[in-house]
Amino acid sequence: MLDWPLLLCIVILAVLIWPGSKYFGTESPPGALFQRQTPSQQATENKPGKRVSDRHEKAAAVSLVCKPSALANYLLKHCRTFRNYSPFVGWTWRASALLQSVYEACWPCDSPVQFVRDNLQLSDDGLVALDWAVPSSQKRRRTSSHSTSPVLLIIPNSFGKITRTVLKLCETALFHGYLPVVFNRRSHNSSPLTTVKLQQFGDPADLREAVRYIRYQQPSGRLYAVSESTGSGLLLSYLGECGSSSYMTAAVCLSPVFRCQSWFEKGLCWPLQWALVVYQKICLSRYKTVLAETLQTDTLFSSSSLRGLEESLFCLRSSAPAAFAEPGSGWDAYWEHNEPLRDVDEVAIPVLSICACDDPVRGDTESTIPLELFETNPHFFLLLTARGGHCGFSTQYEGSVVRAFGAASSGAPPNTGVGNHGTNWSHKALLEFFRAATDFFAAEDRAKQLSVRRRGLGGSISGKMFRHRSVSSCKRVPTCSHNIHAIYNWQRSYTR
Repeated sequence: MLDWPLLLCIVILAVLIWPGSKYFGTESPPGALFQRQTPSQQATENKPGKRVSDRHEKAAAVSLVCKPSALANYLLKHCRTFRNYSPFVGWTWRASALLQSVYEACWPCDSPVQFVRDNLQLSDDGLVALDWAVPSSQKRRRTSSHSTSPVLLIIPNSFGKITRTVLKLCETALFHGYLPVVFNRRSHNSSPLTTVKLQQFGDPADLREAVRYIRYQQPSGRLYAVSESTGSGLLLSYLGECGSSSYMTAAVCLSPVFRCQSWFEKGLCWPLQWALVVYQKICLSRYKTVLAETLQTDTLFSSSSLRGLEESLFCLRSSAPAAFAEPGSGWDAYWEHNEPLRDVDEVAIPVLSICACDDPVRGDTESTIPLELFETNPHFFLLLTARGGHCGFSTQYEGSVVRAFGAASSGAPPNTGVGNHGTNWSHKALLEFFRAATDFFAAEDRAKQLSVRRRGLGGSISGKMFRHRSVSSCKRVPTCSHNIHAIYNWQRSYTR
């Protein structure tokens, strides 16, 4: 009888001791920002220099991986939040990547934010829900379409779970003058399923229609996008397929999963995968009767892995004519059309990815993060932290630093009724990235307009004609006066 209490005590001690024993004494000083060099730059350096830079990268709290460019230099200069990351260390549960990831995903959040839902009917009669975040103290529940406030489109994870991270991001965005709107896929977050069709992992068709609707509702404000966890697959697919027609100014991926097929195949550790599988089965059980007409529900609800669920929904053949799975589709063919990085070369806006090396959901850093993408593509930036978990990024100085950041930021509405206490470091970093990218593009536009004006004054046809006449007249002055003087002398001699 004493075995179970003893085992319980051992588990509790392990939970309390393990984070501190793993992270104690490994704190890196705040303000350390290291820019990872590209392979061409590393090849030009000698071996001792490379060893020093590797040690510096390991010791730095944050590493910025990107291709050298004017925008990268601007971000390094103006994004101070990138340097102010001080993760929890020592004997605290927040130092554990797993515990803070579970906390951000599952712990309830008492947020002073309410949502106003728009059910958008799609071209195939399906429905997606757009939840507009507004302060609870706001009397007018809808924002005018003439508002010039920027719109922040938030894409949650692919399982439809509205996490603490999403709620805190909405609160922070409202405080800084944004109009946050959460995109809910078909049947997610209590949105009704009106057609026998679910959205595939990387199919951006529904998101494309939602973005058009948002632009119609708010035509005067800039549009930014933030995706969380596996929801980044949908955002990257949309940016790749739309290219320069995405209507977005910049985008951020929080703890994204890049190599999604490999992620589904390898799976997670047993407790995390079991929890996600159970949660997805609970959400799908609402439509069990309808699914039985088009899918093999026995295979679906008996699956014990994420791959089994995804394969049962979209890859297995069905005898019914209208089904989720297309005839002849398989697992590899499914990912050929849904891999988030399939059209990554077509992305035309700056995209920041915020990742942690100790992410327990994504997996090993070297095999799950495509570092070559960030080192060669000028539109992609990676902010890599040593610790932070999955969408965690807890810091020691959230109380004082957040208030200072909010007071120094411009554009925050004074009467939002939403505070910014306890703002996540990643949320501050992404908002500063949006502001810096917007300012950079505005400066580039002003410089182009100034150069066009200068070319117009000195390079137009009328300008050339005017300059030619002025110069030629100055050259002819002495010639004309000399001729007049000669004629005068000739007339004078003739009269004599």
